[in-house]
Amino acid sequence: MPAEGMQWLDRTDVLSFDEIERVARVCVERFGFDAVRITGGEPTMRAHLPALVRRLSTLGAEVSMTTNGATLAHAAHDLAAAGLARVNVSIDSLRPDRFAAITGRPSLDTVLHGITAAVDAGLAPVKLNVVLVRGVNDDEALDFATFGRTHGLQVRFIEFMPLDAQGAWDRSSVVPADETVAAIDAVYPLEAVARHGAPAALWRYRDGRGEIGAIASVTKPFCGDCDRVRMTAEGMFRNCLFALHETDLRTLLRGGADDDALAAAIAGDVSRKWEGHHIGRVDFIRPGRSMSQIGG
Repeated sequence: MPAEGMQWLDRTDVLSFDEIERVARVCVERFGFDAVRITGGEPTMRAHLPALVRRLSTLGAEVSMTTNGATLAHAAHDLAAAGLARVNVSIDSLRPDRFAAITGRPSLDTVLHGITAAVDAGLAPVKLNVVLVRGVNDDEALDFATFGRTHGLQVRFIEFMPLDAQGAWDRSSVVPADETVAAIDAVYPLEAVARHGAPAALWRYRDGRGEIGAIASVTKPFCGDCDRVRMTAEGMFRNCLFALHETDLRTLLRGGADDDALAAAIAGDVSRKWEGHHIGRVDFIRPGRSMSQIGG
């Protein structure tokens, strides 16, 4: 998130629960989607979020959420009762001072309490999303591995991608997933787990104490296996996190389009899905939106 200069959407620009549910239903019924993830920004800032979860959970797809965990301690049980299956918590440091420097808020304890609440609520597995940045927090990989093993959490290490709001990304800041896995394997021996289309490659601890994941978006792109699409809060459909084109579903939803038209728009956008994002190549073009505006 940018430190300042946030441009907030007008409330009328944001999709209603009815509109979100309708798009999700078309995706499930017409295209066989088996999972729906609520992301952000920060999804728990949306009023009455359990009501949306409850509606989505009736569609026949697993409903999960990615959150910064700041209010998870208060919301976890209500979300689980509404039908949320599992949760990913974004957390980039286990050191209070460093956490405050990265997030701008001294709230590490609050997030840790939220993680505990998610486990208690049965949101399993609880996964931690950790973006390692060279010279910032790359010395914490083993700390996170130990924390995950101790508390029964799956830690997912994500390579730093050029989607930061500050536009400060540089290839030299990327910590390759292979480097992270090797560092952990040297202390806690690992073995690879077969990958089935998910963004994260998995390794299990040989002593049976859980797993870690690594998302090598930069050094080992998995674009050919990716089956994810996204819709922003204001209803812009994207076939890739790095897409340069969006399809406006909100105008269709509010203009009286039927489900056939919605399905055709979604299929048309997916048909334009490219070979890959080209990070690190001279022809790479950074998207106009940052991660917090797209929804990770």
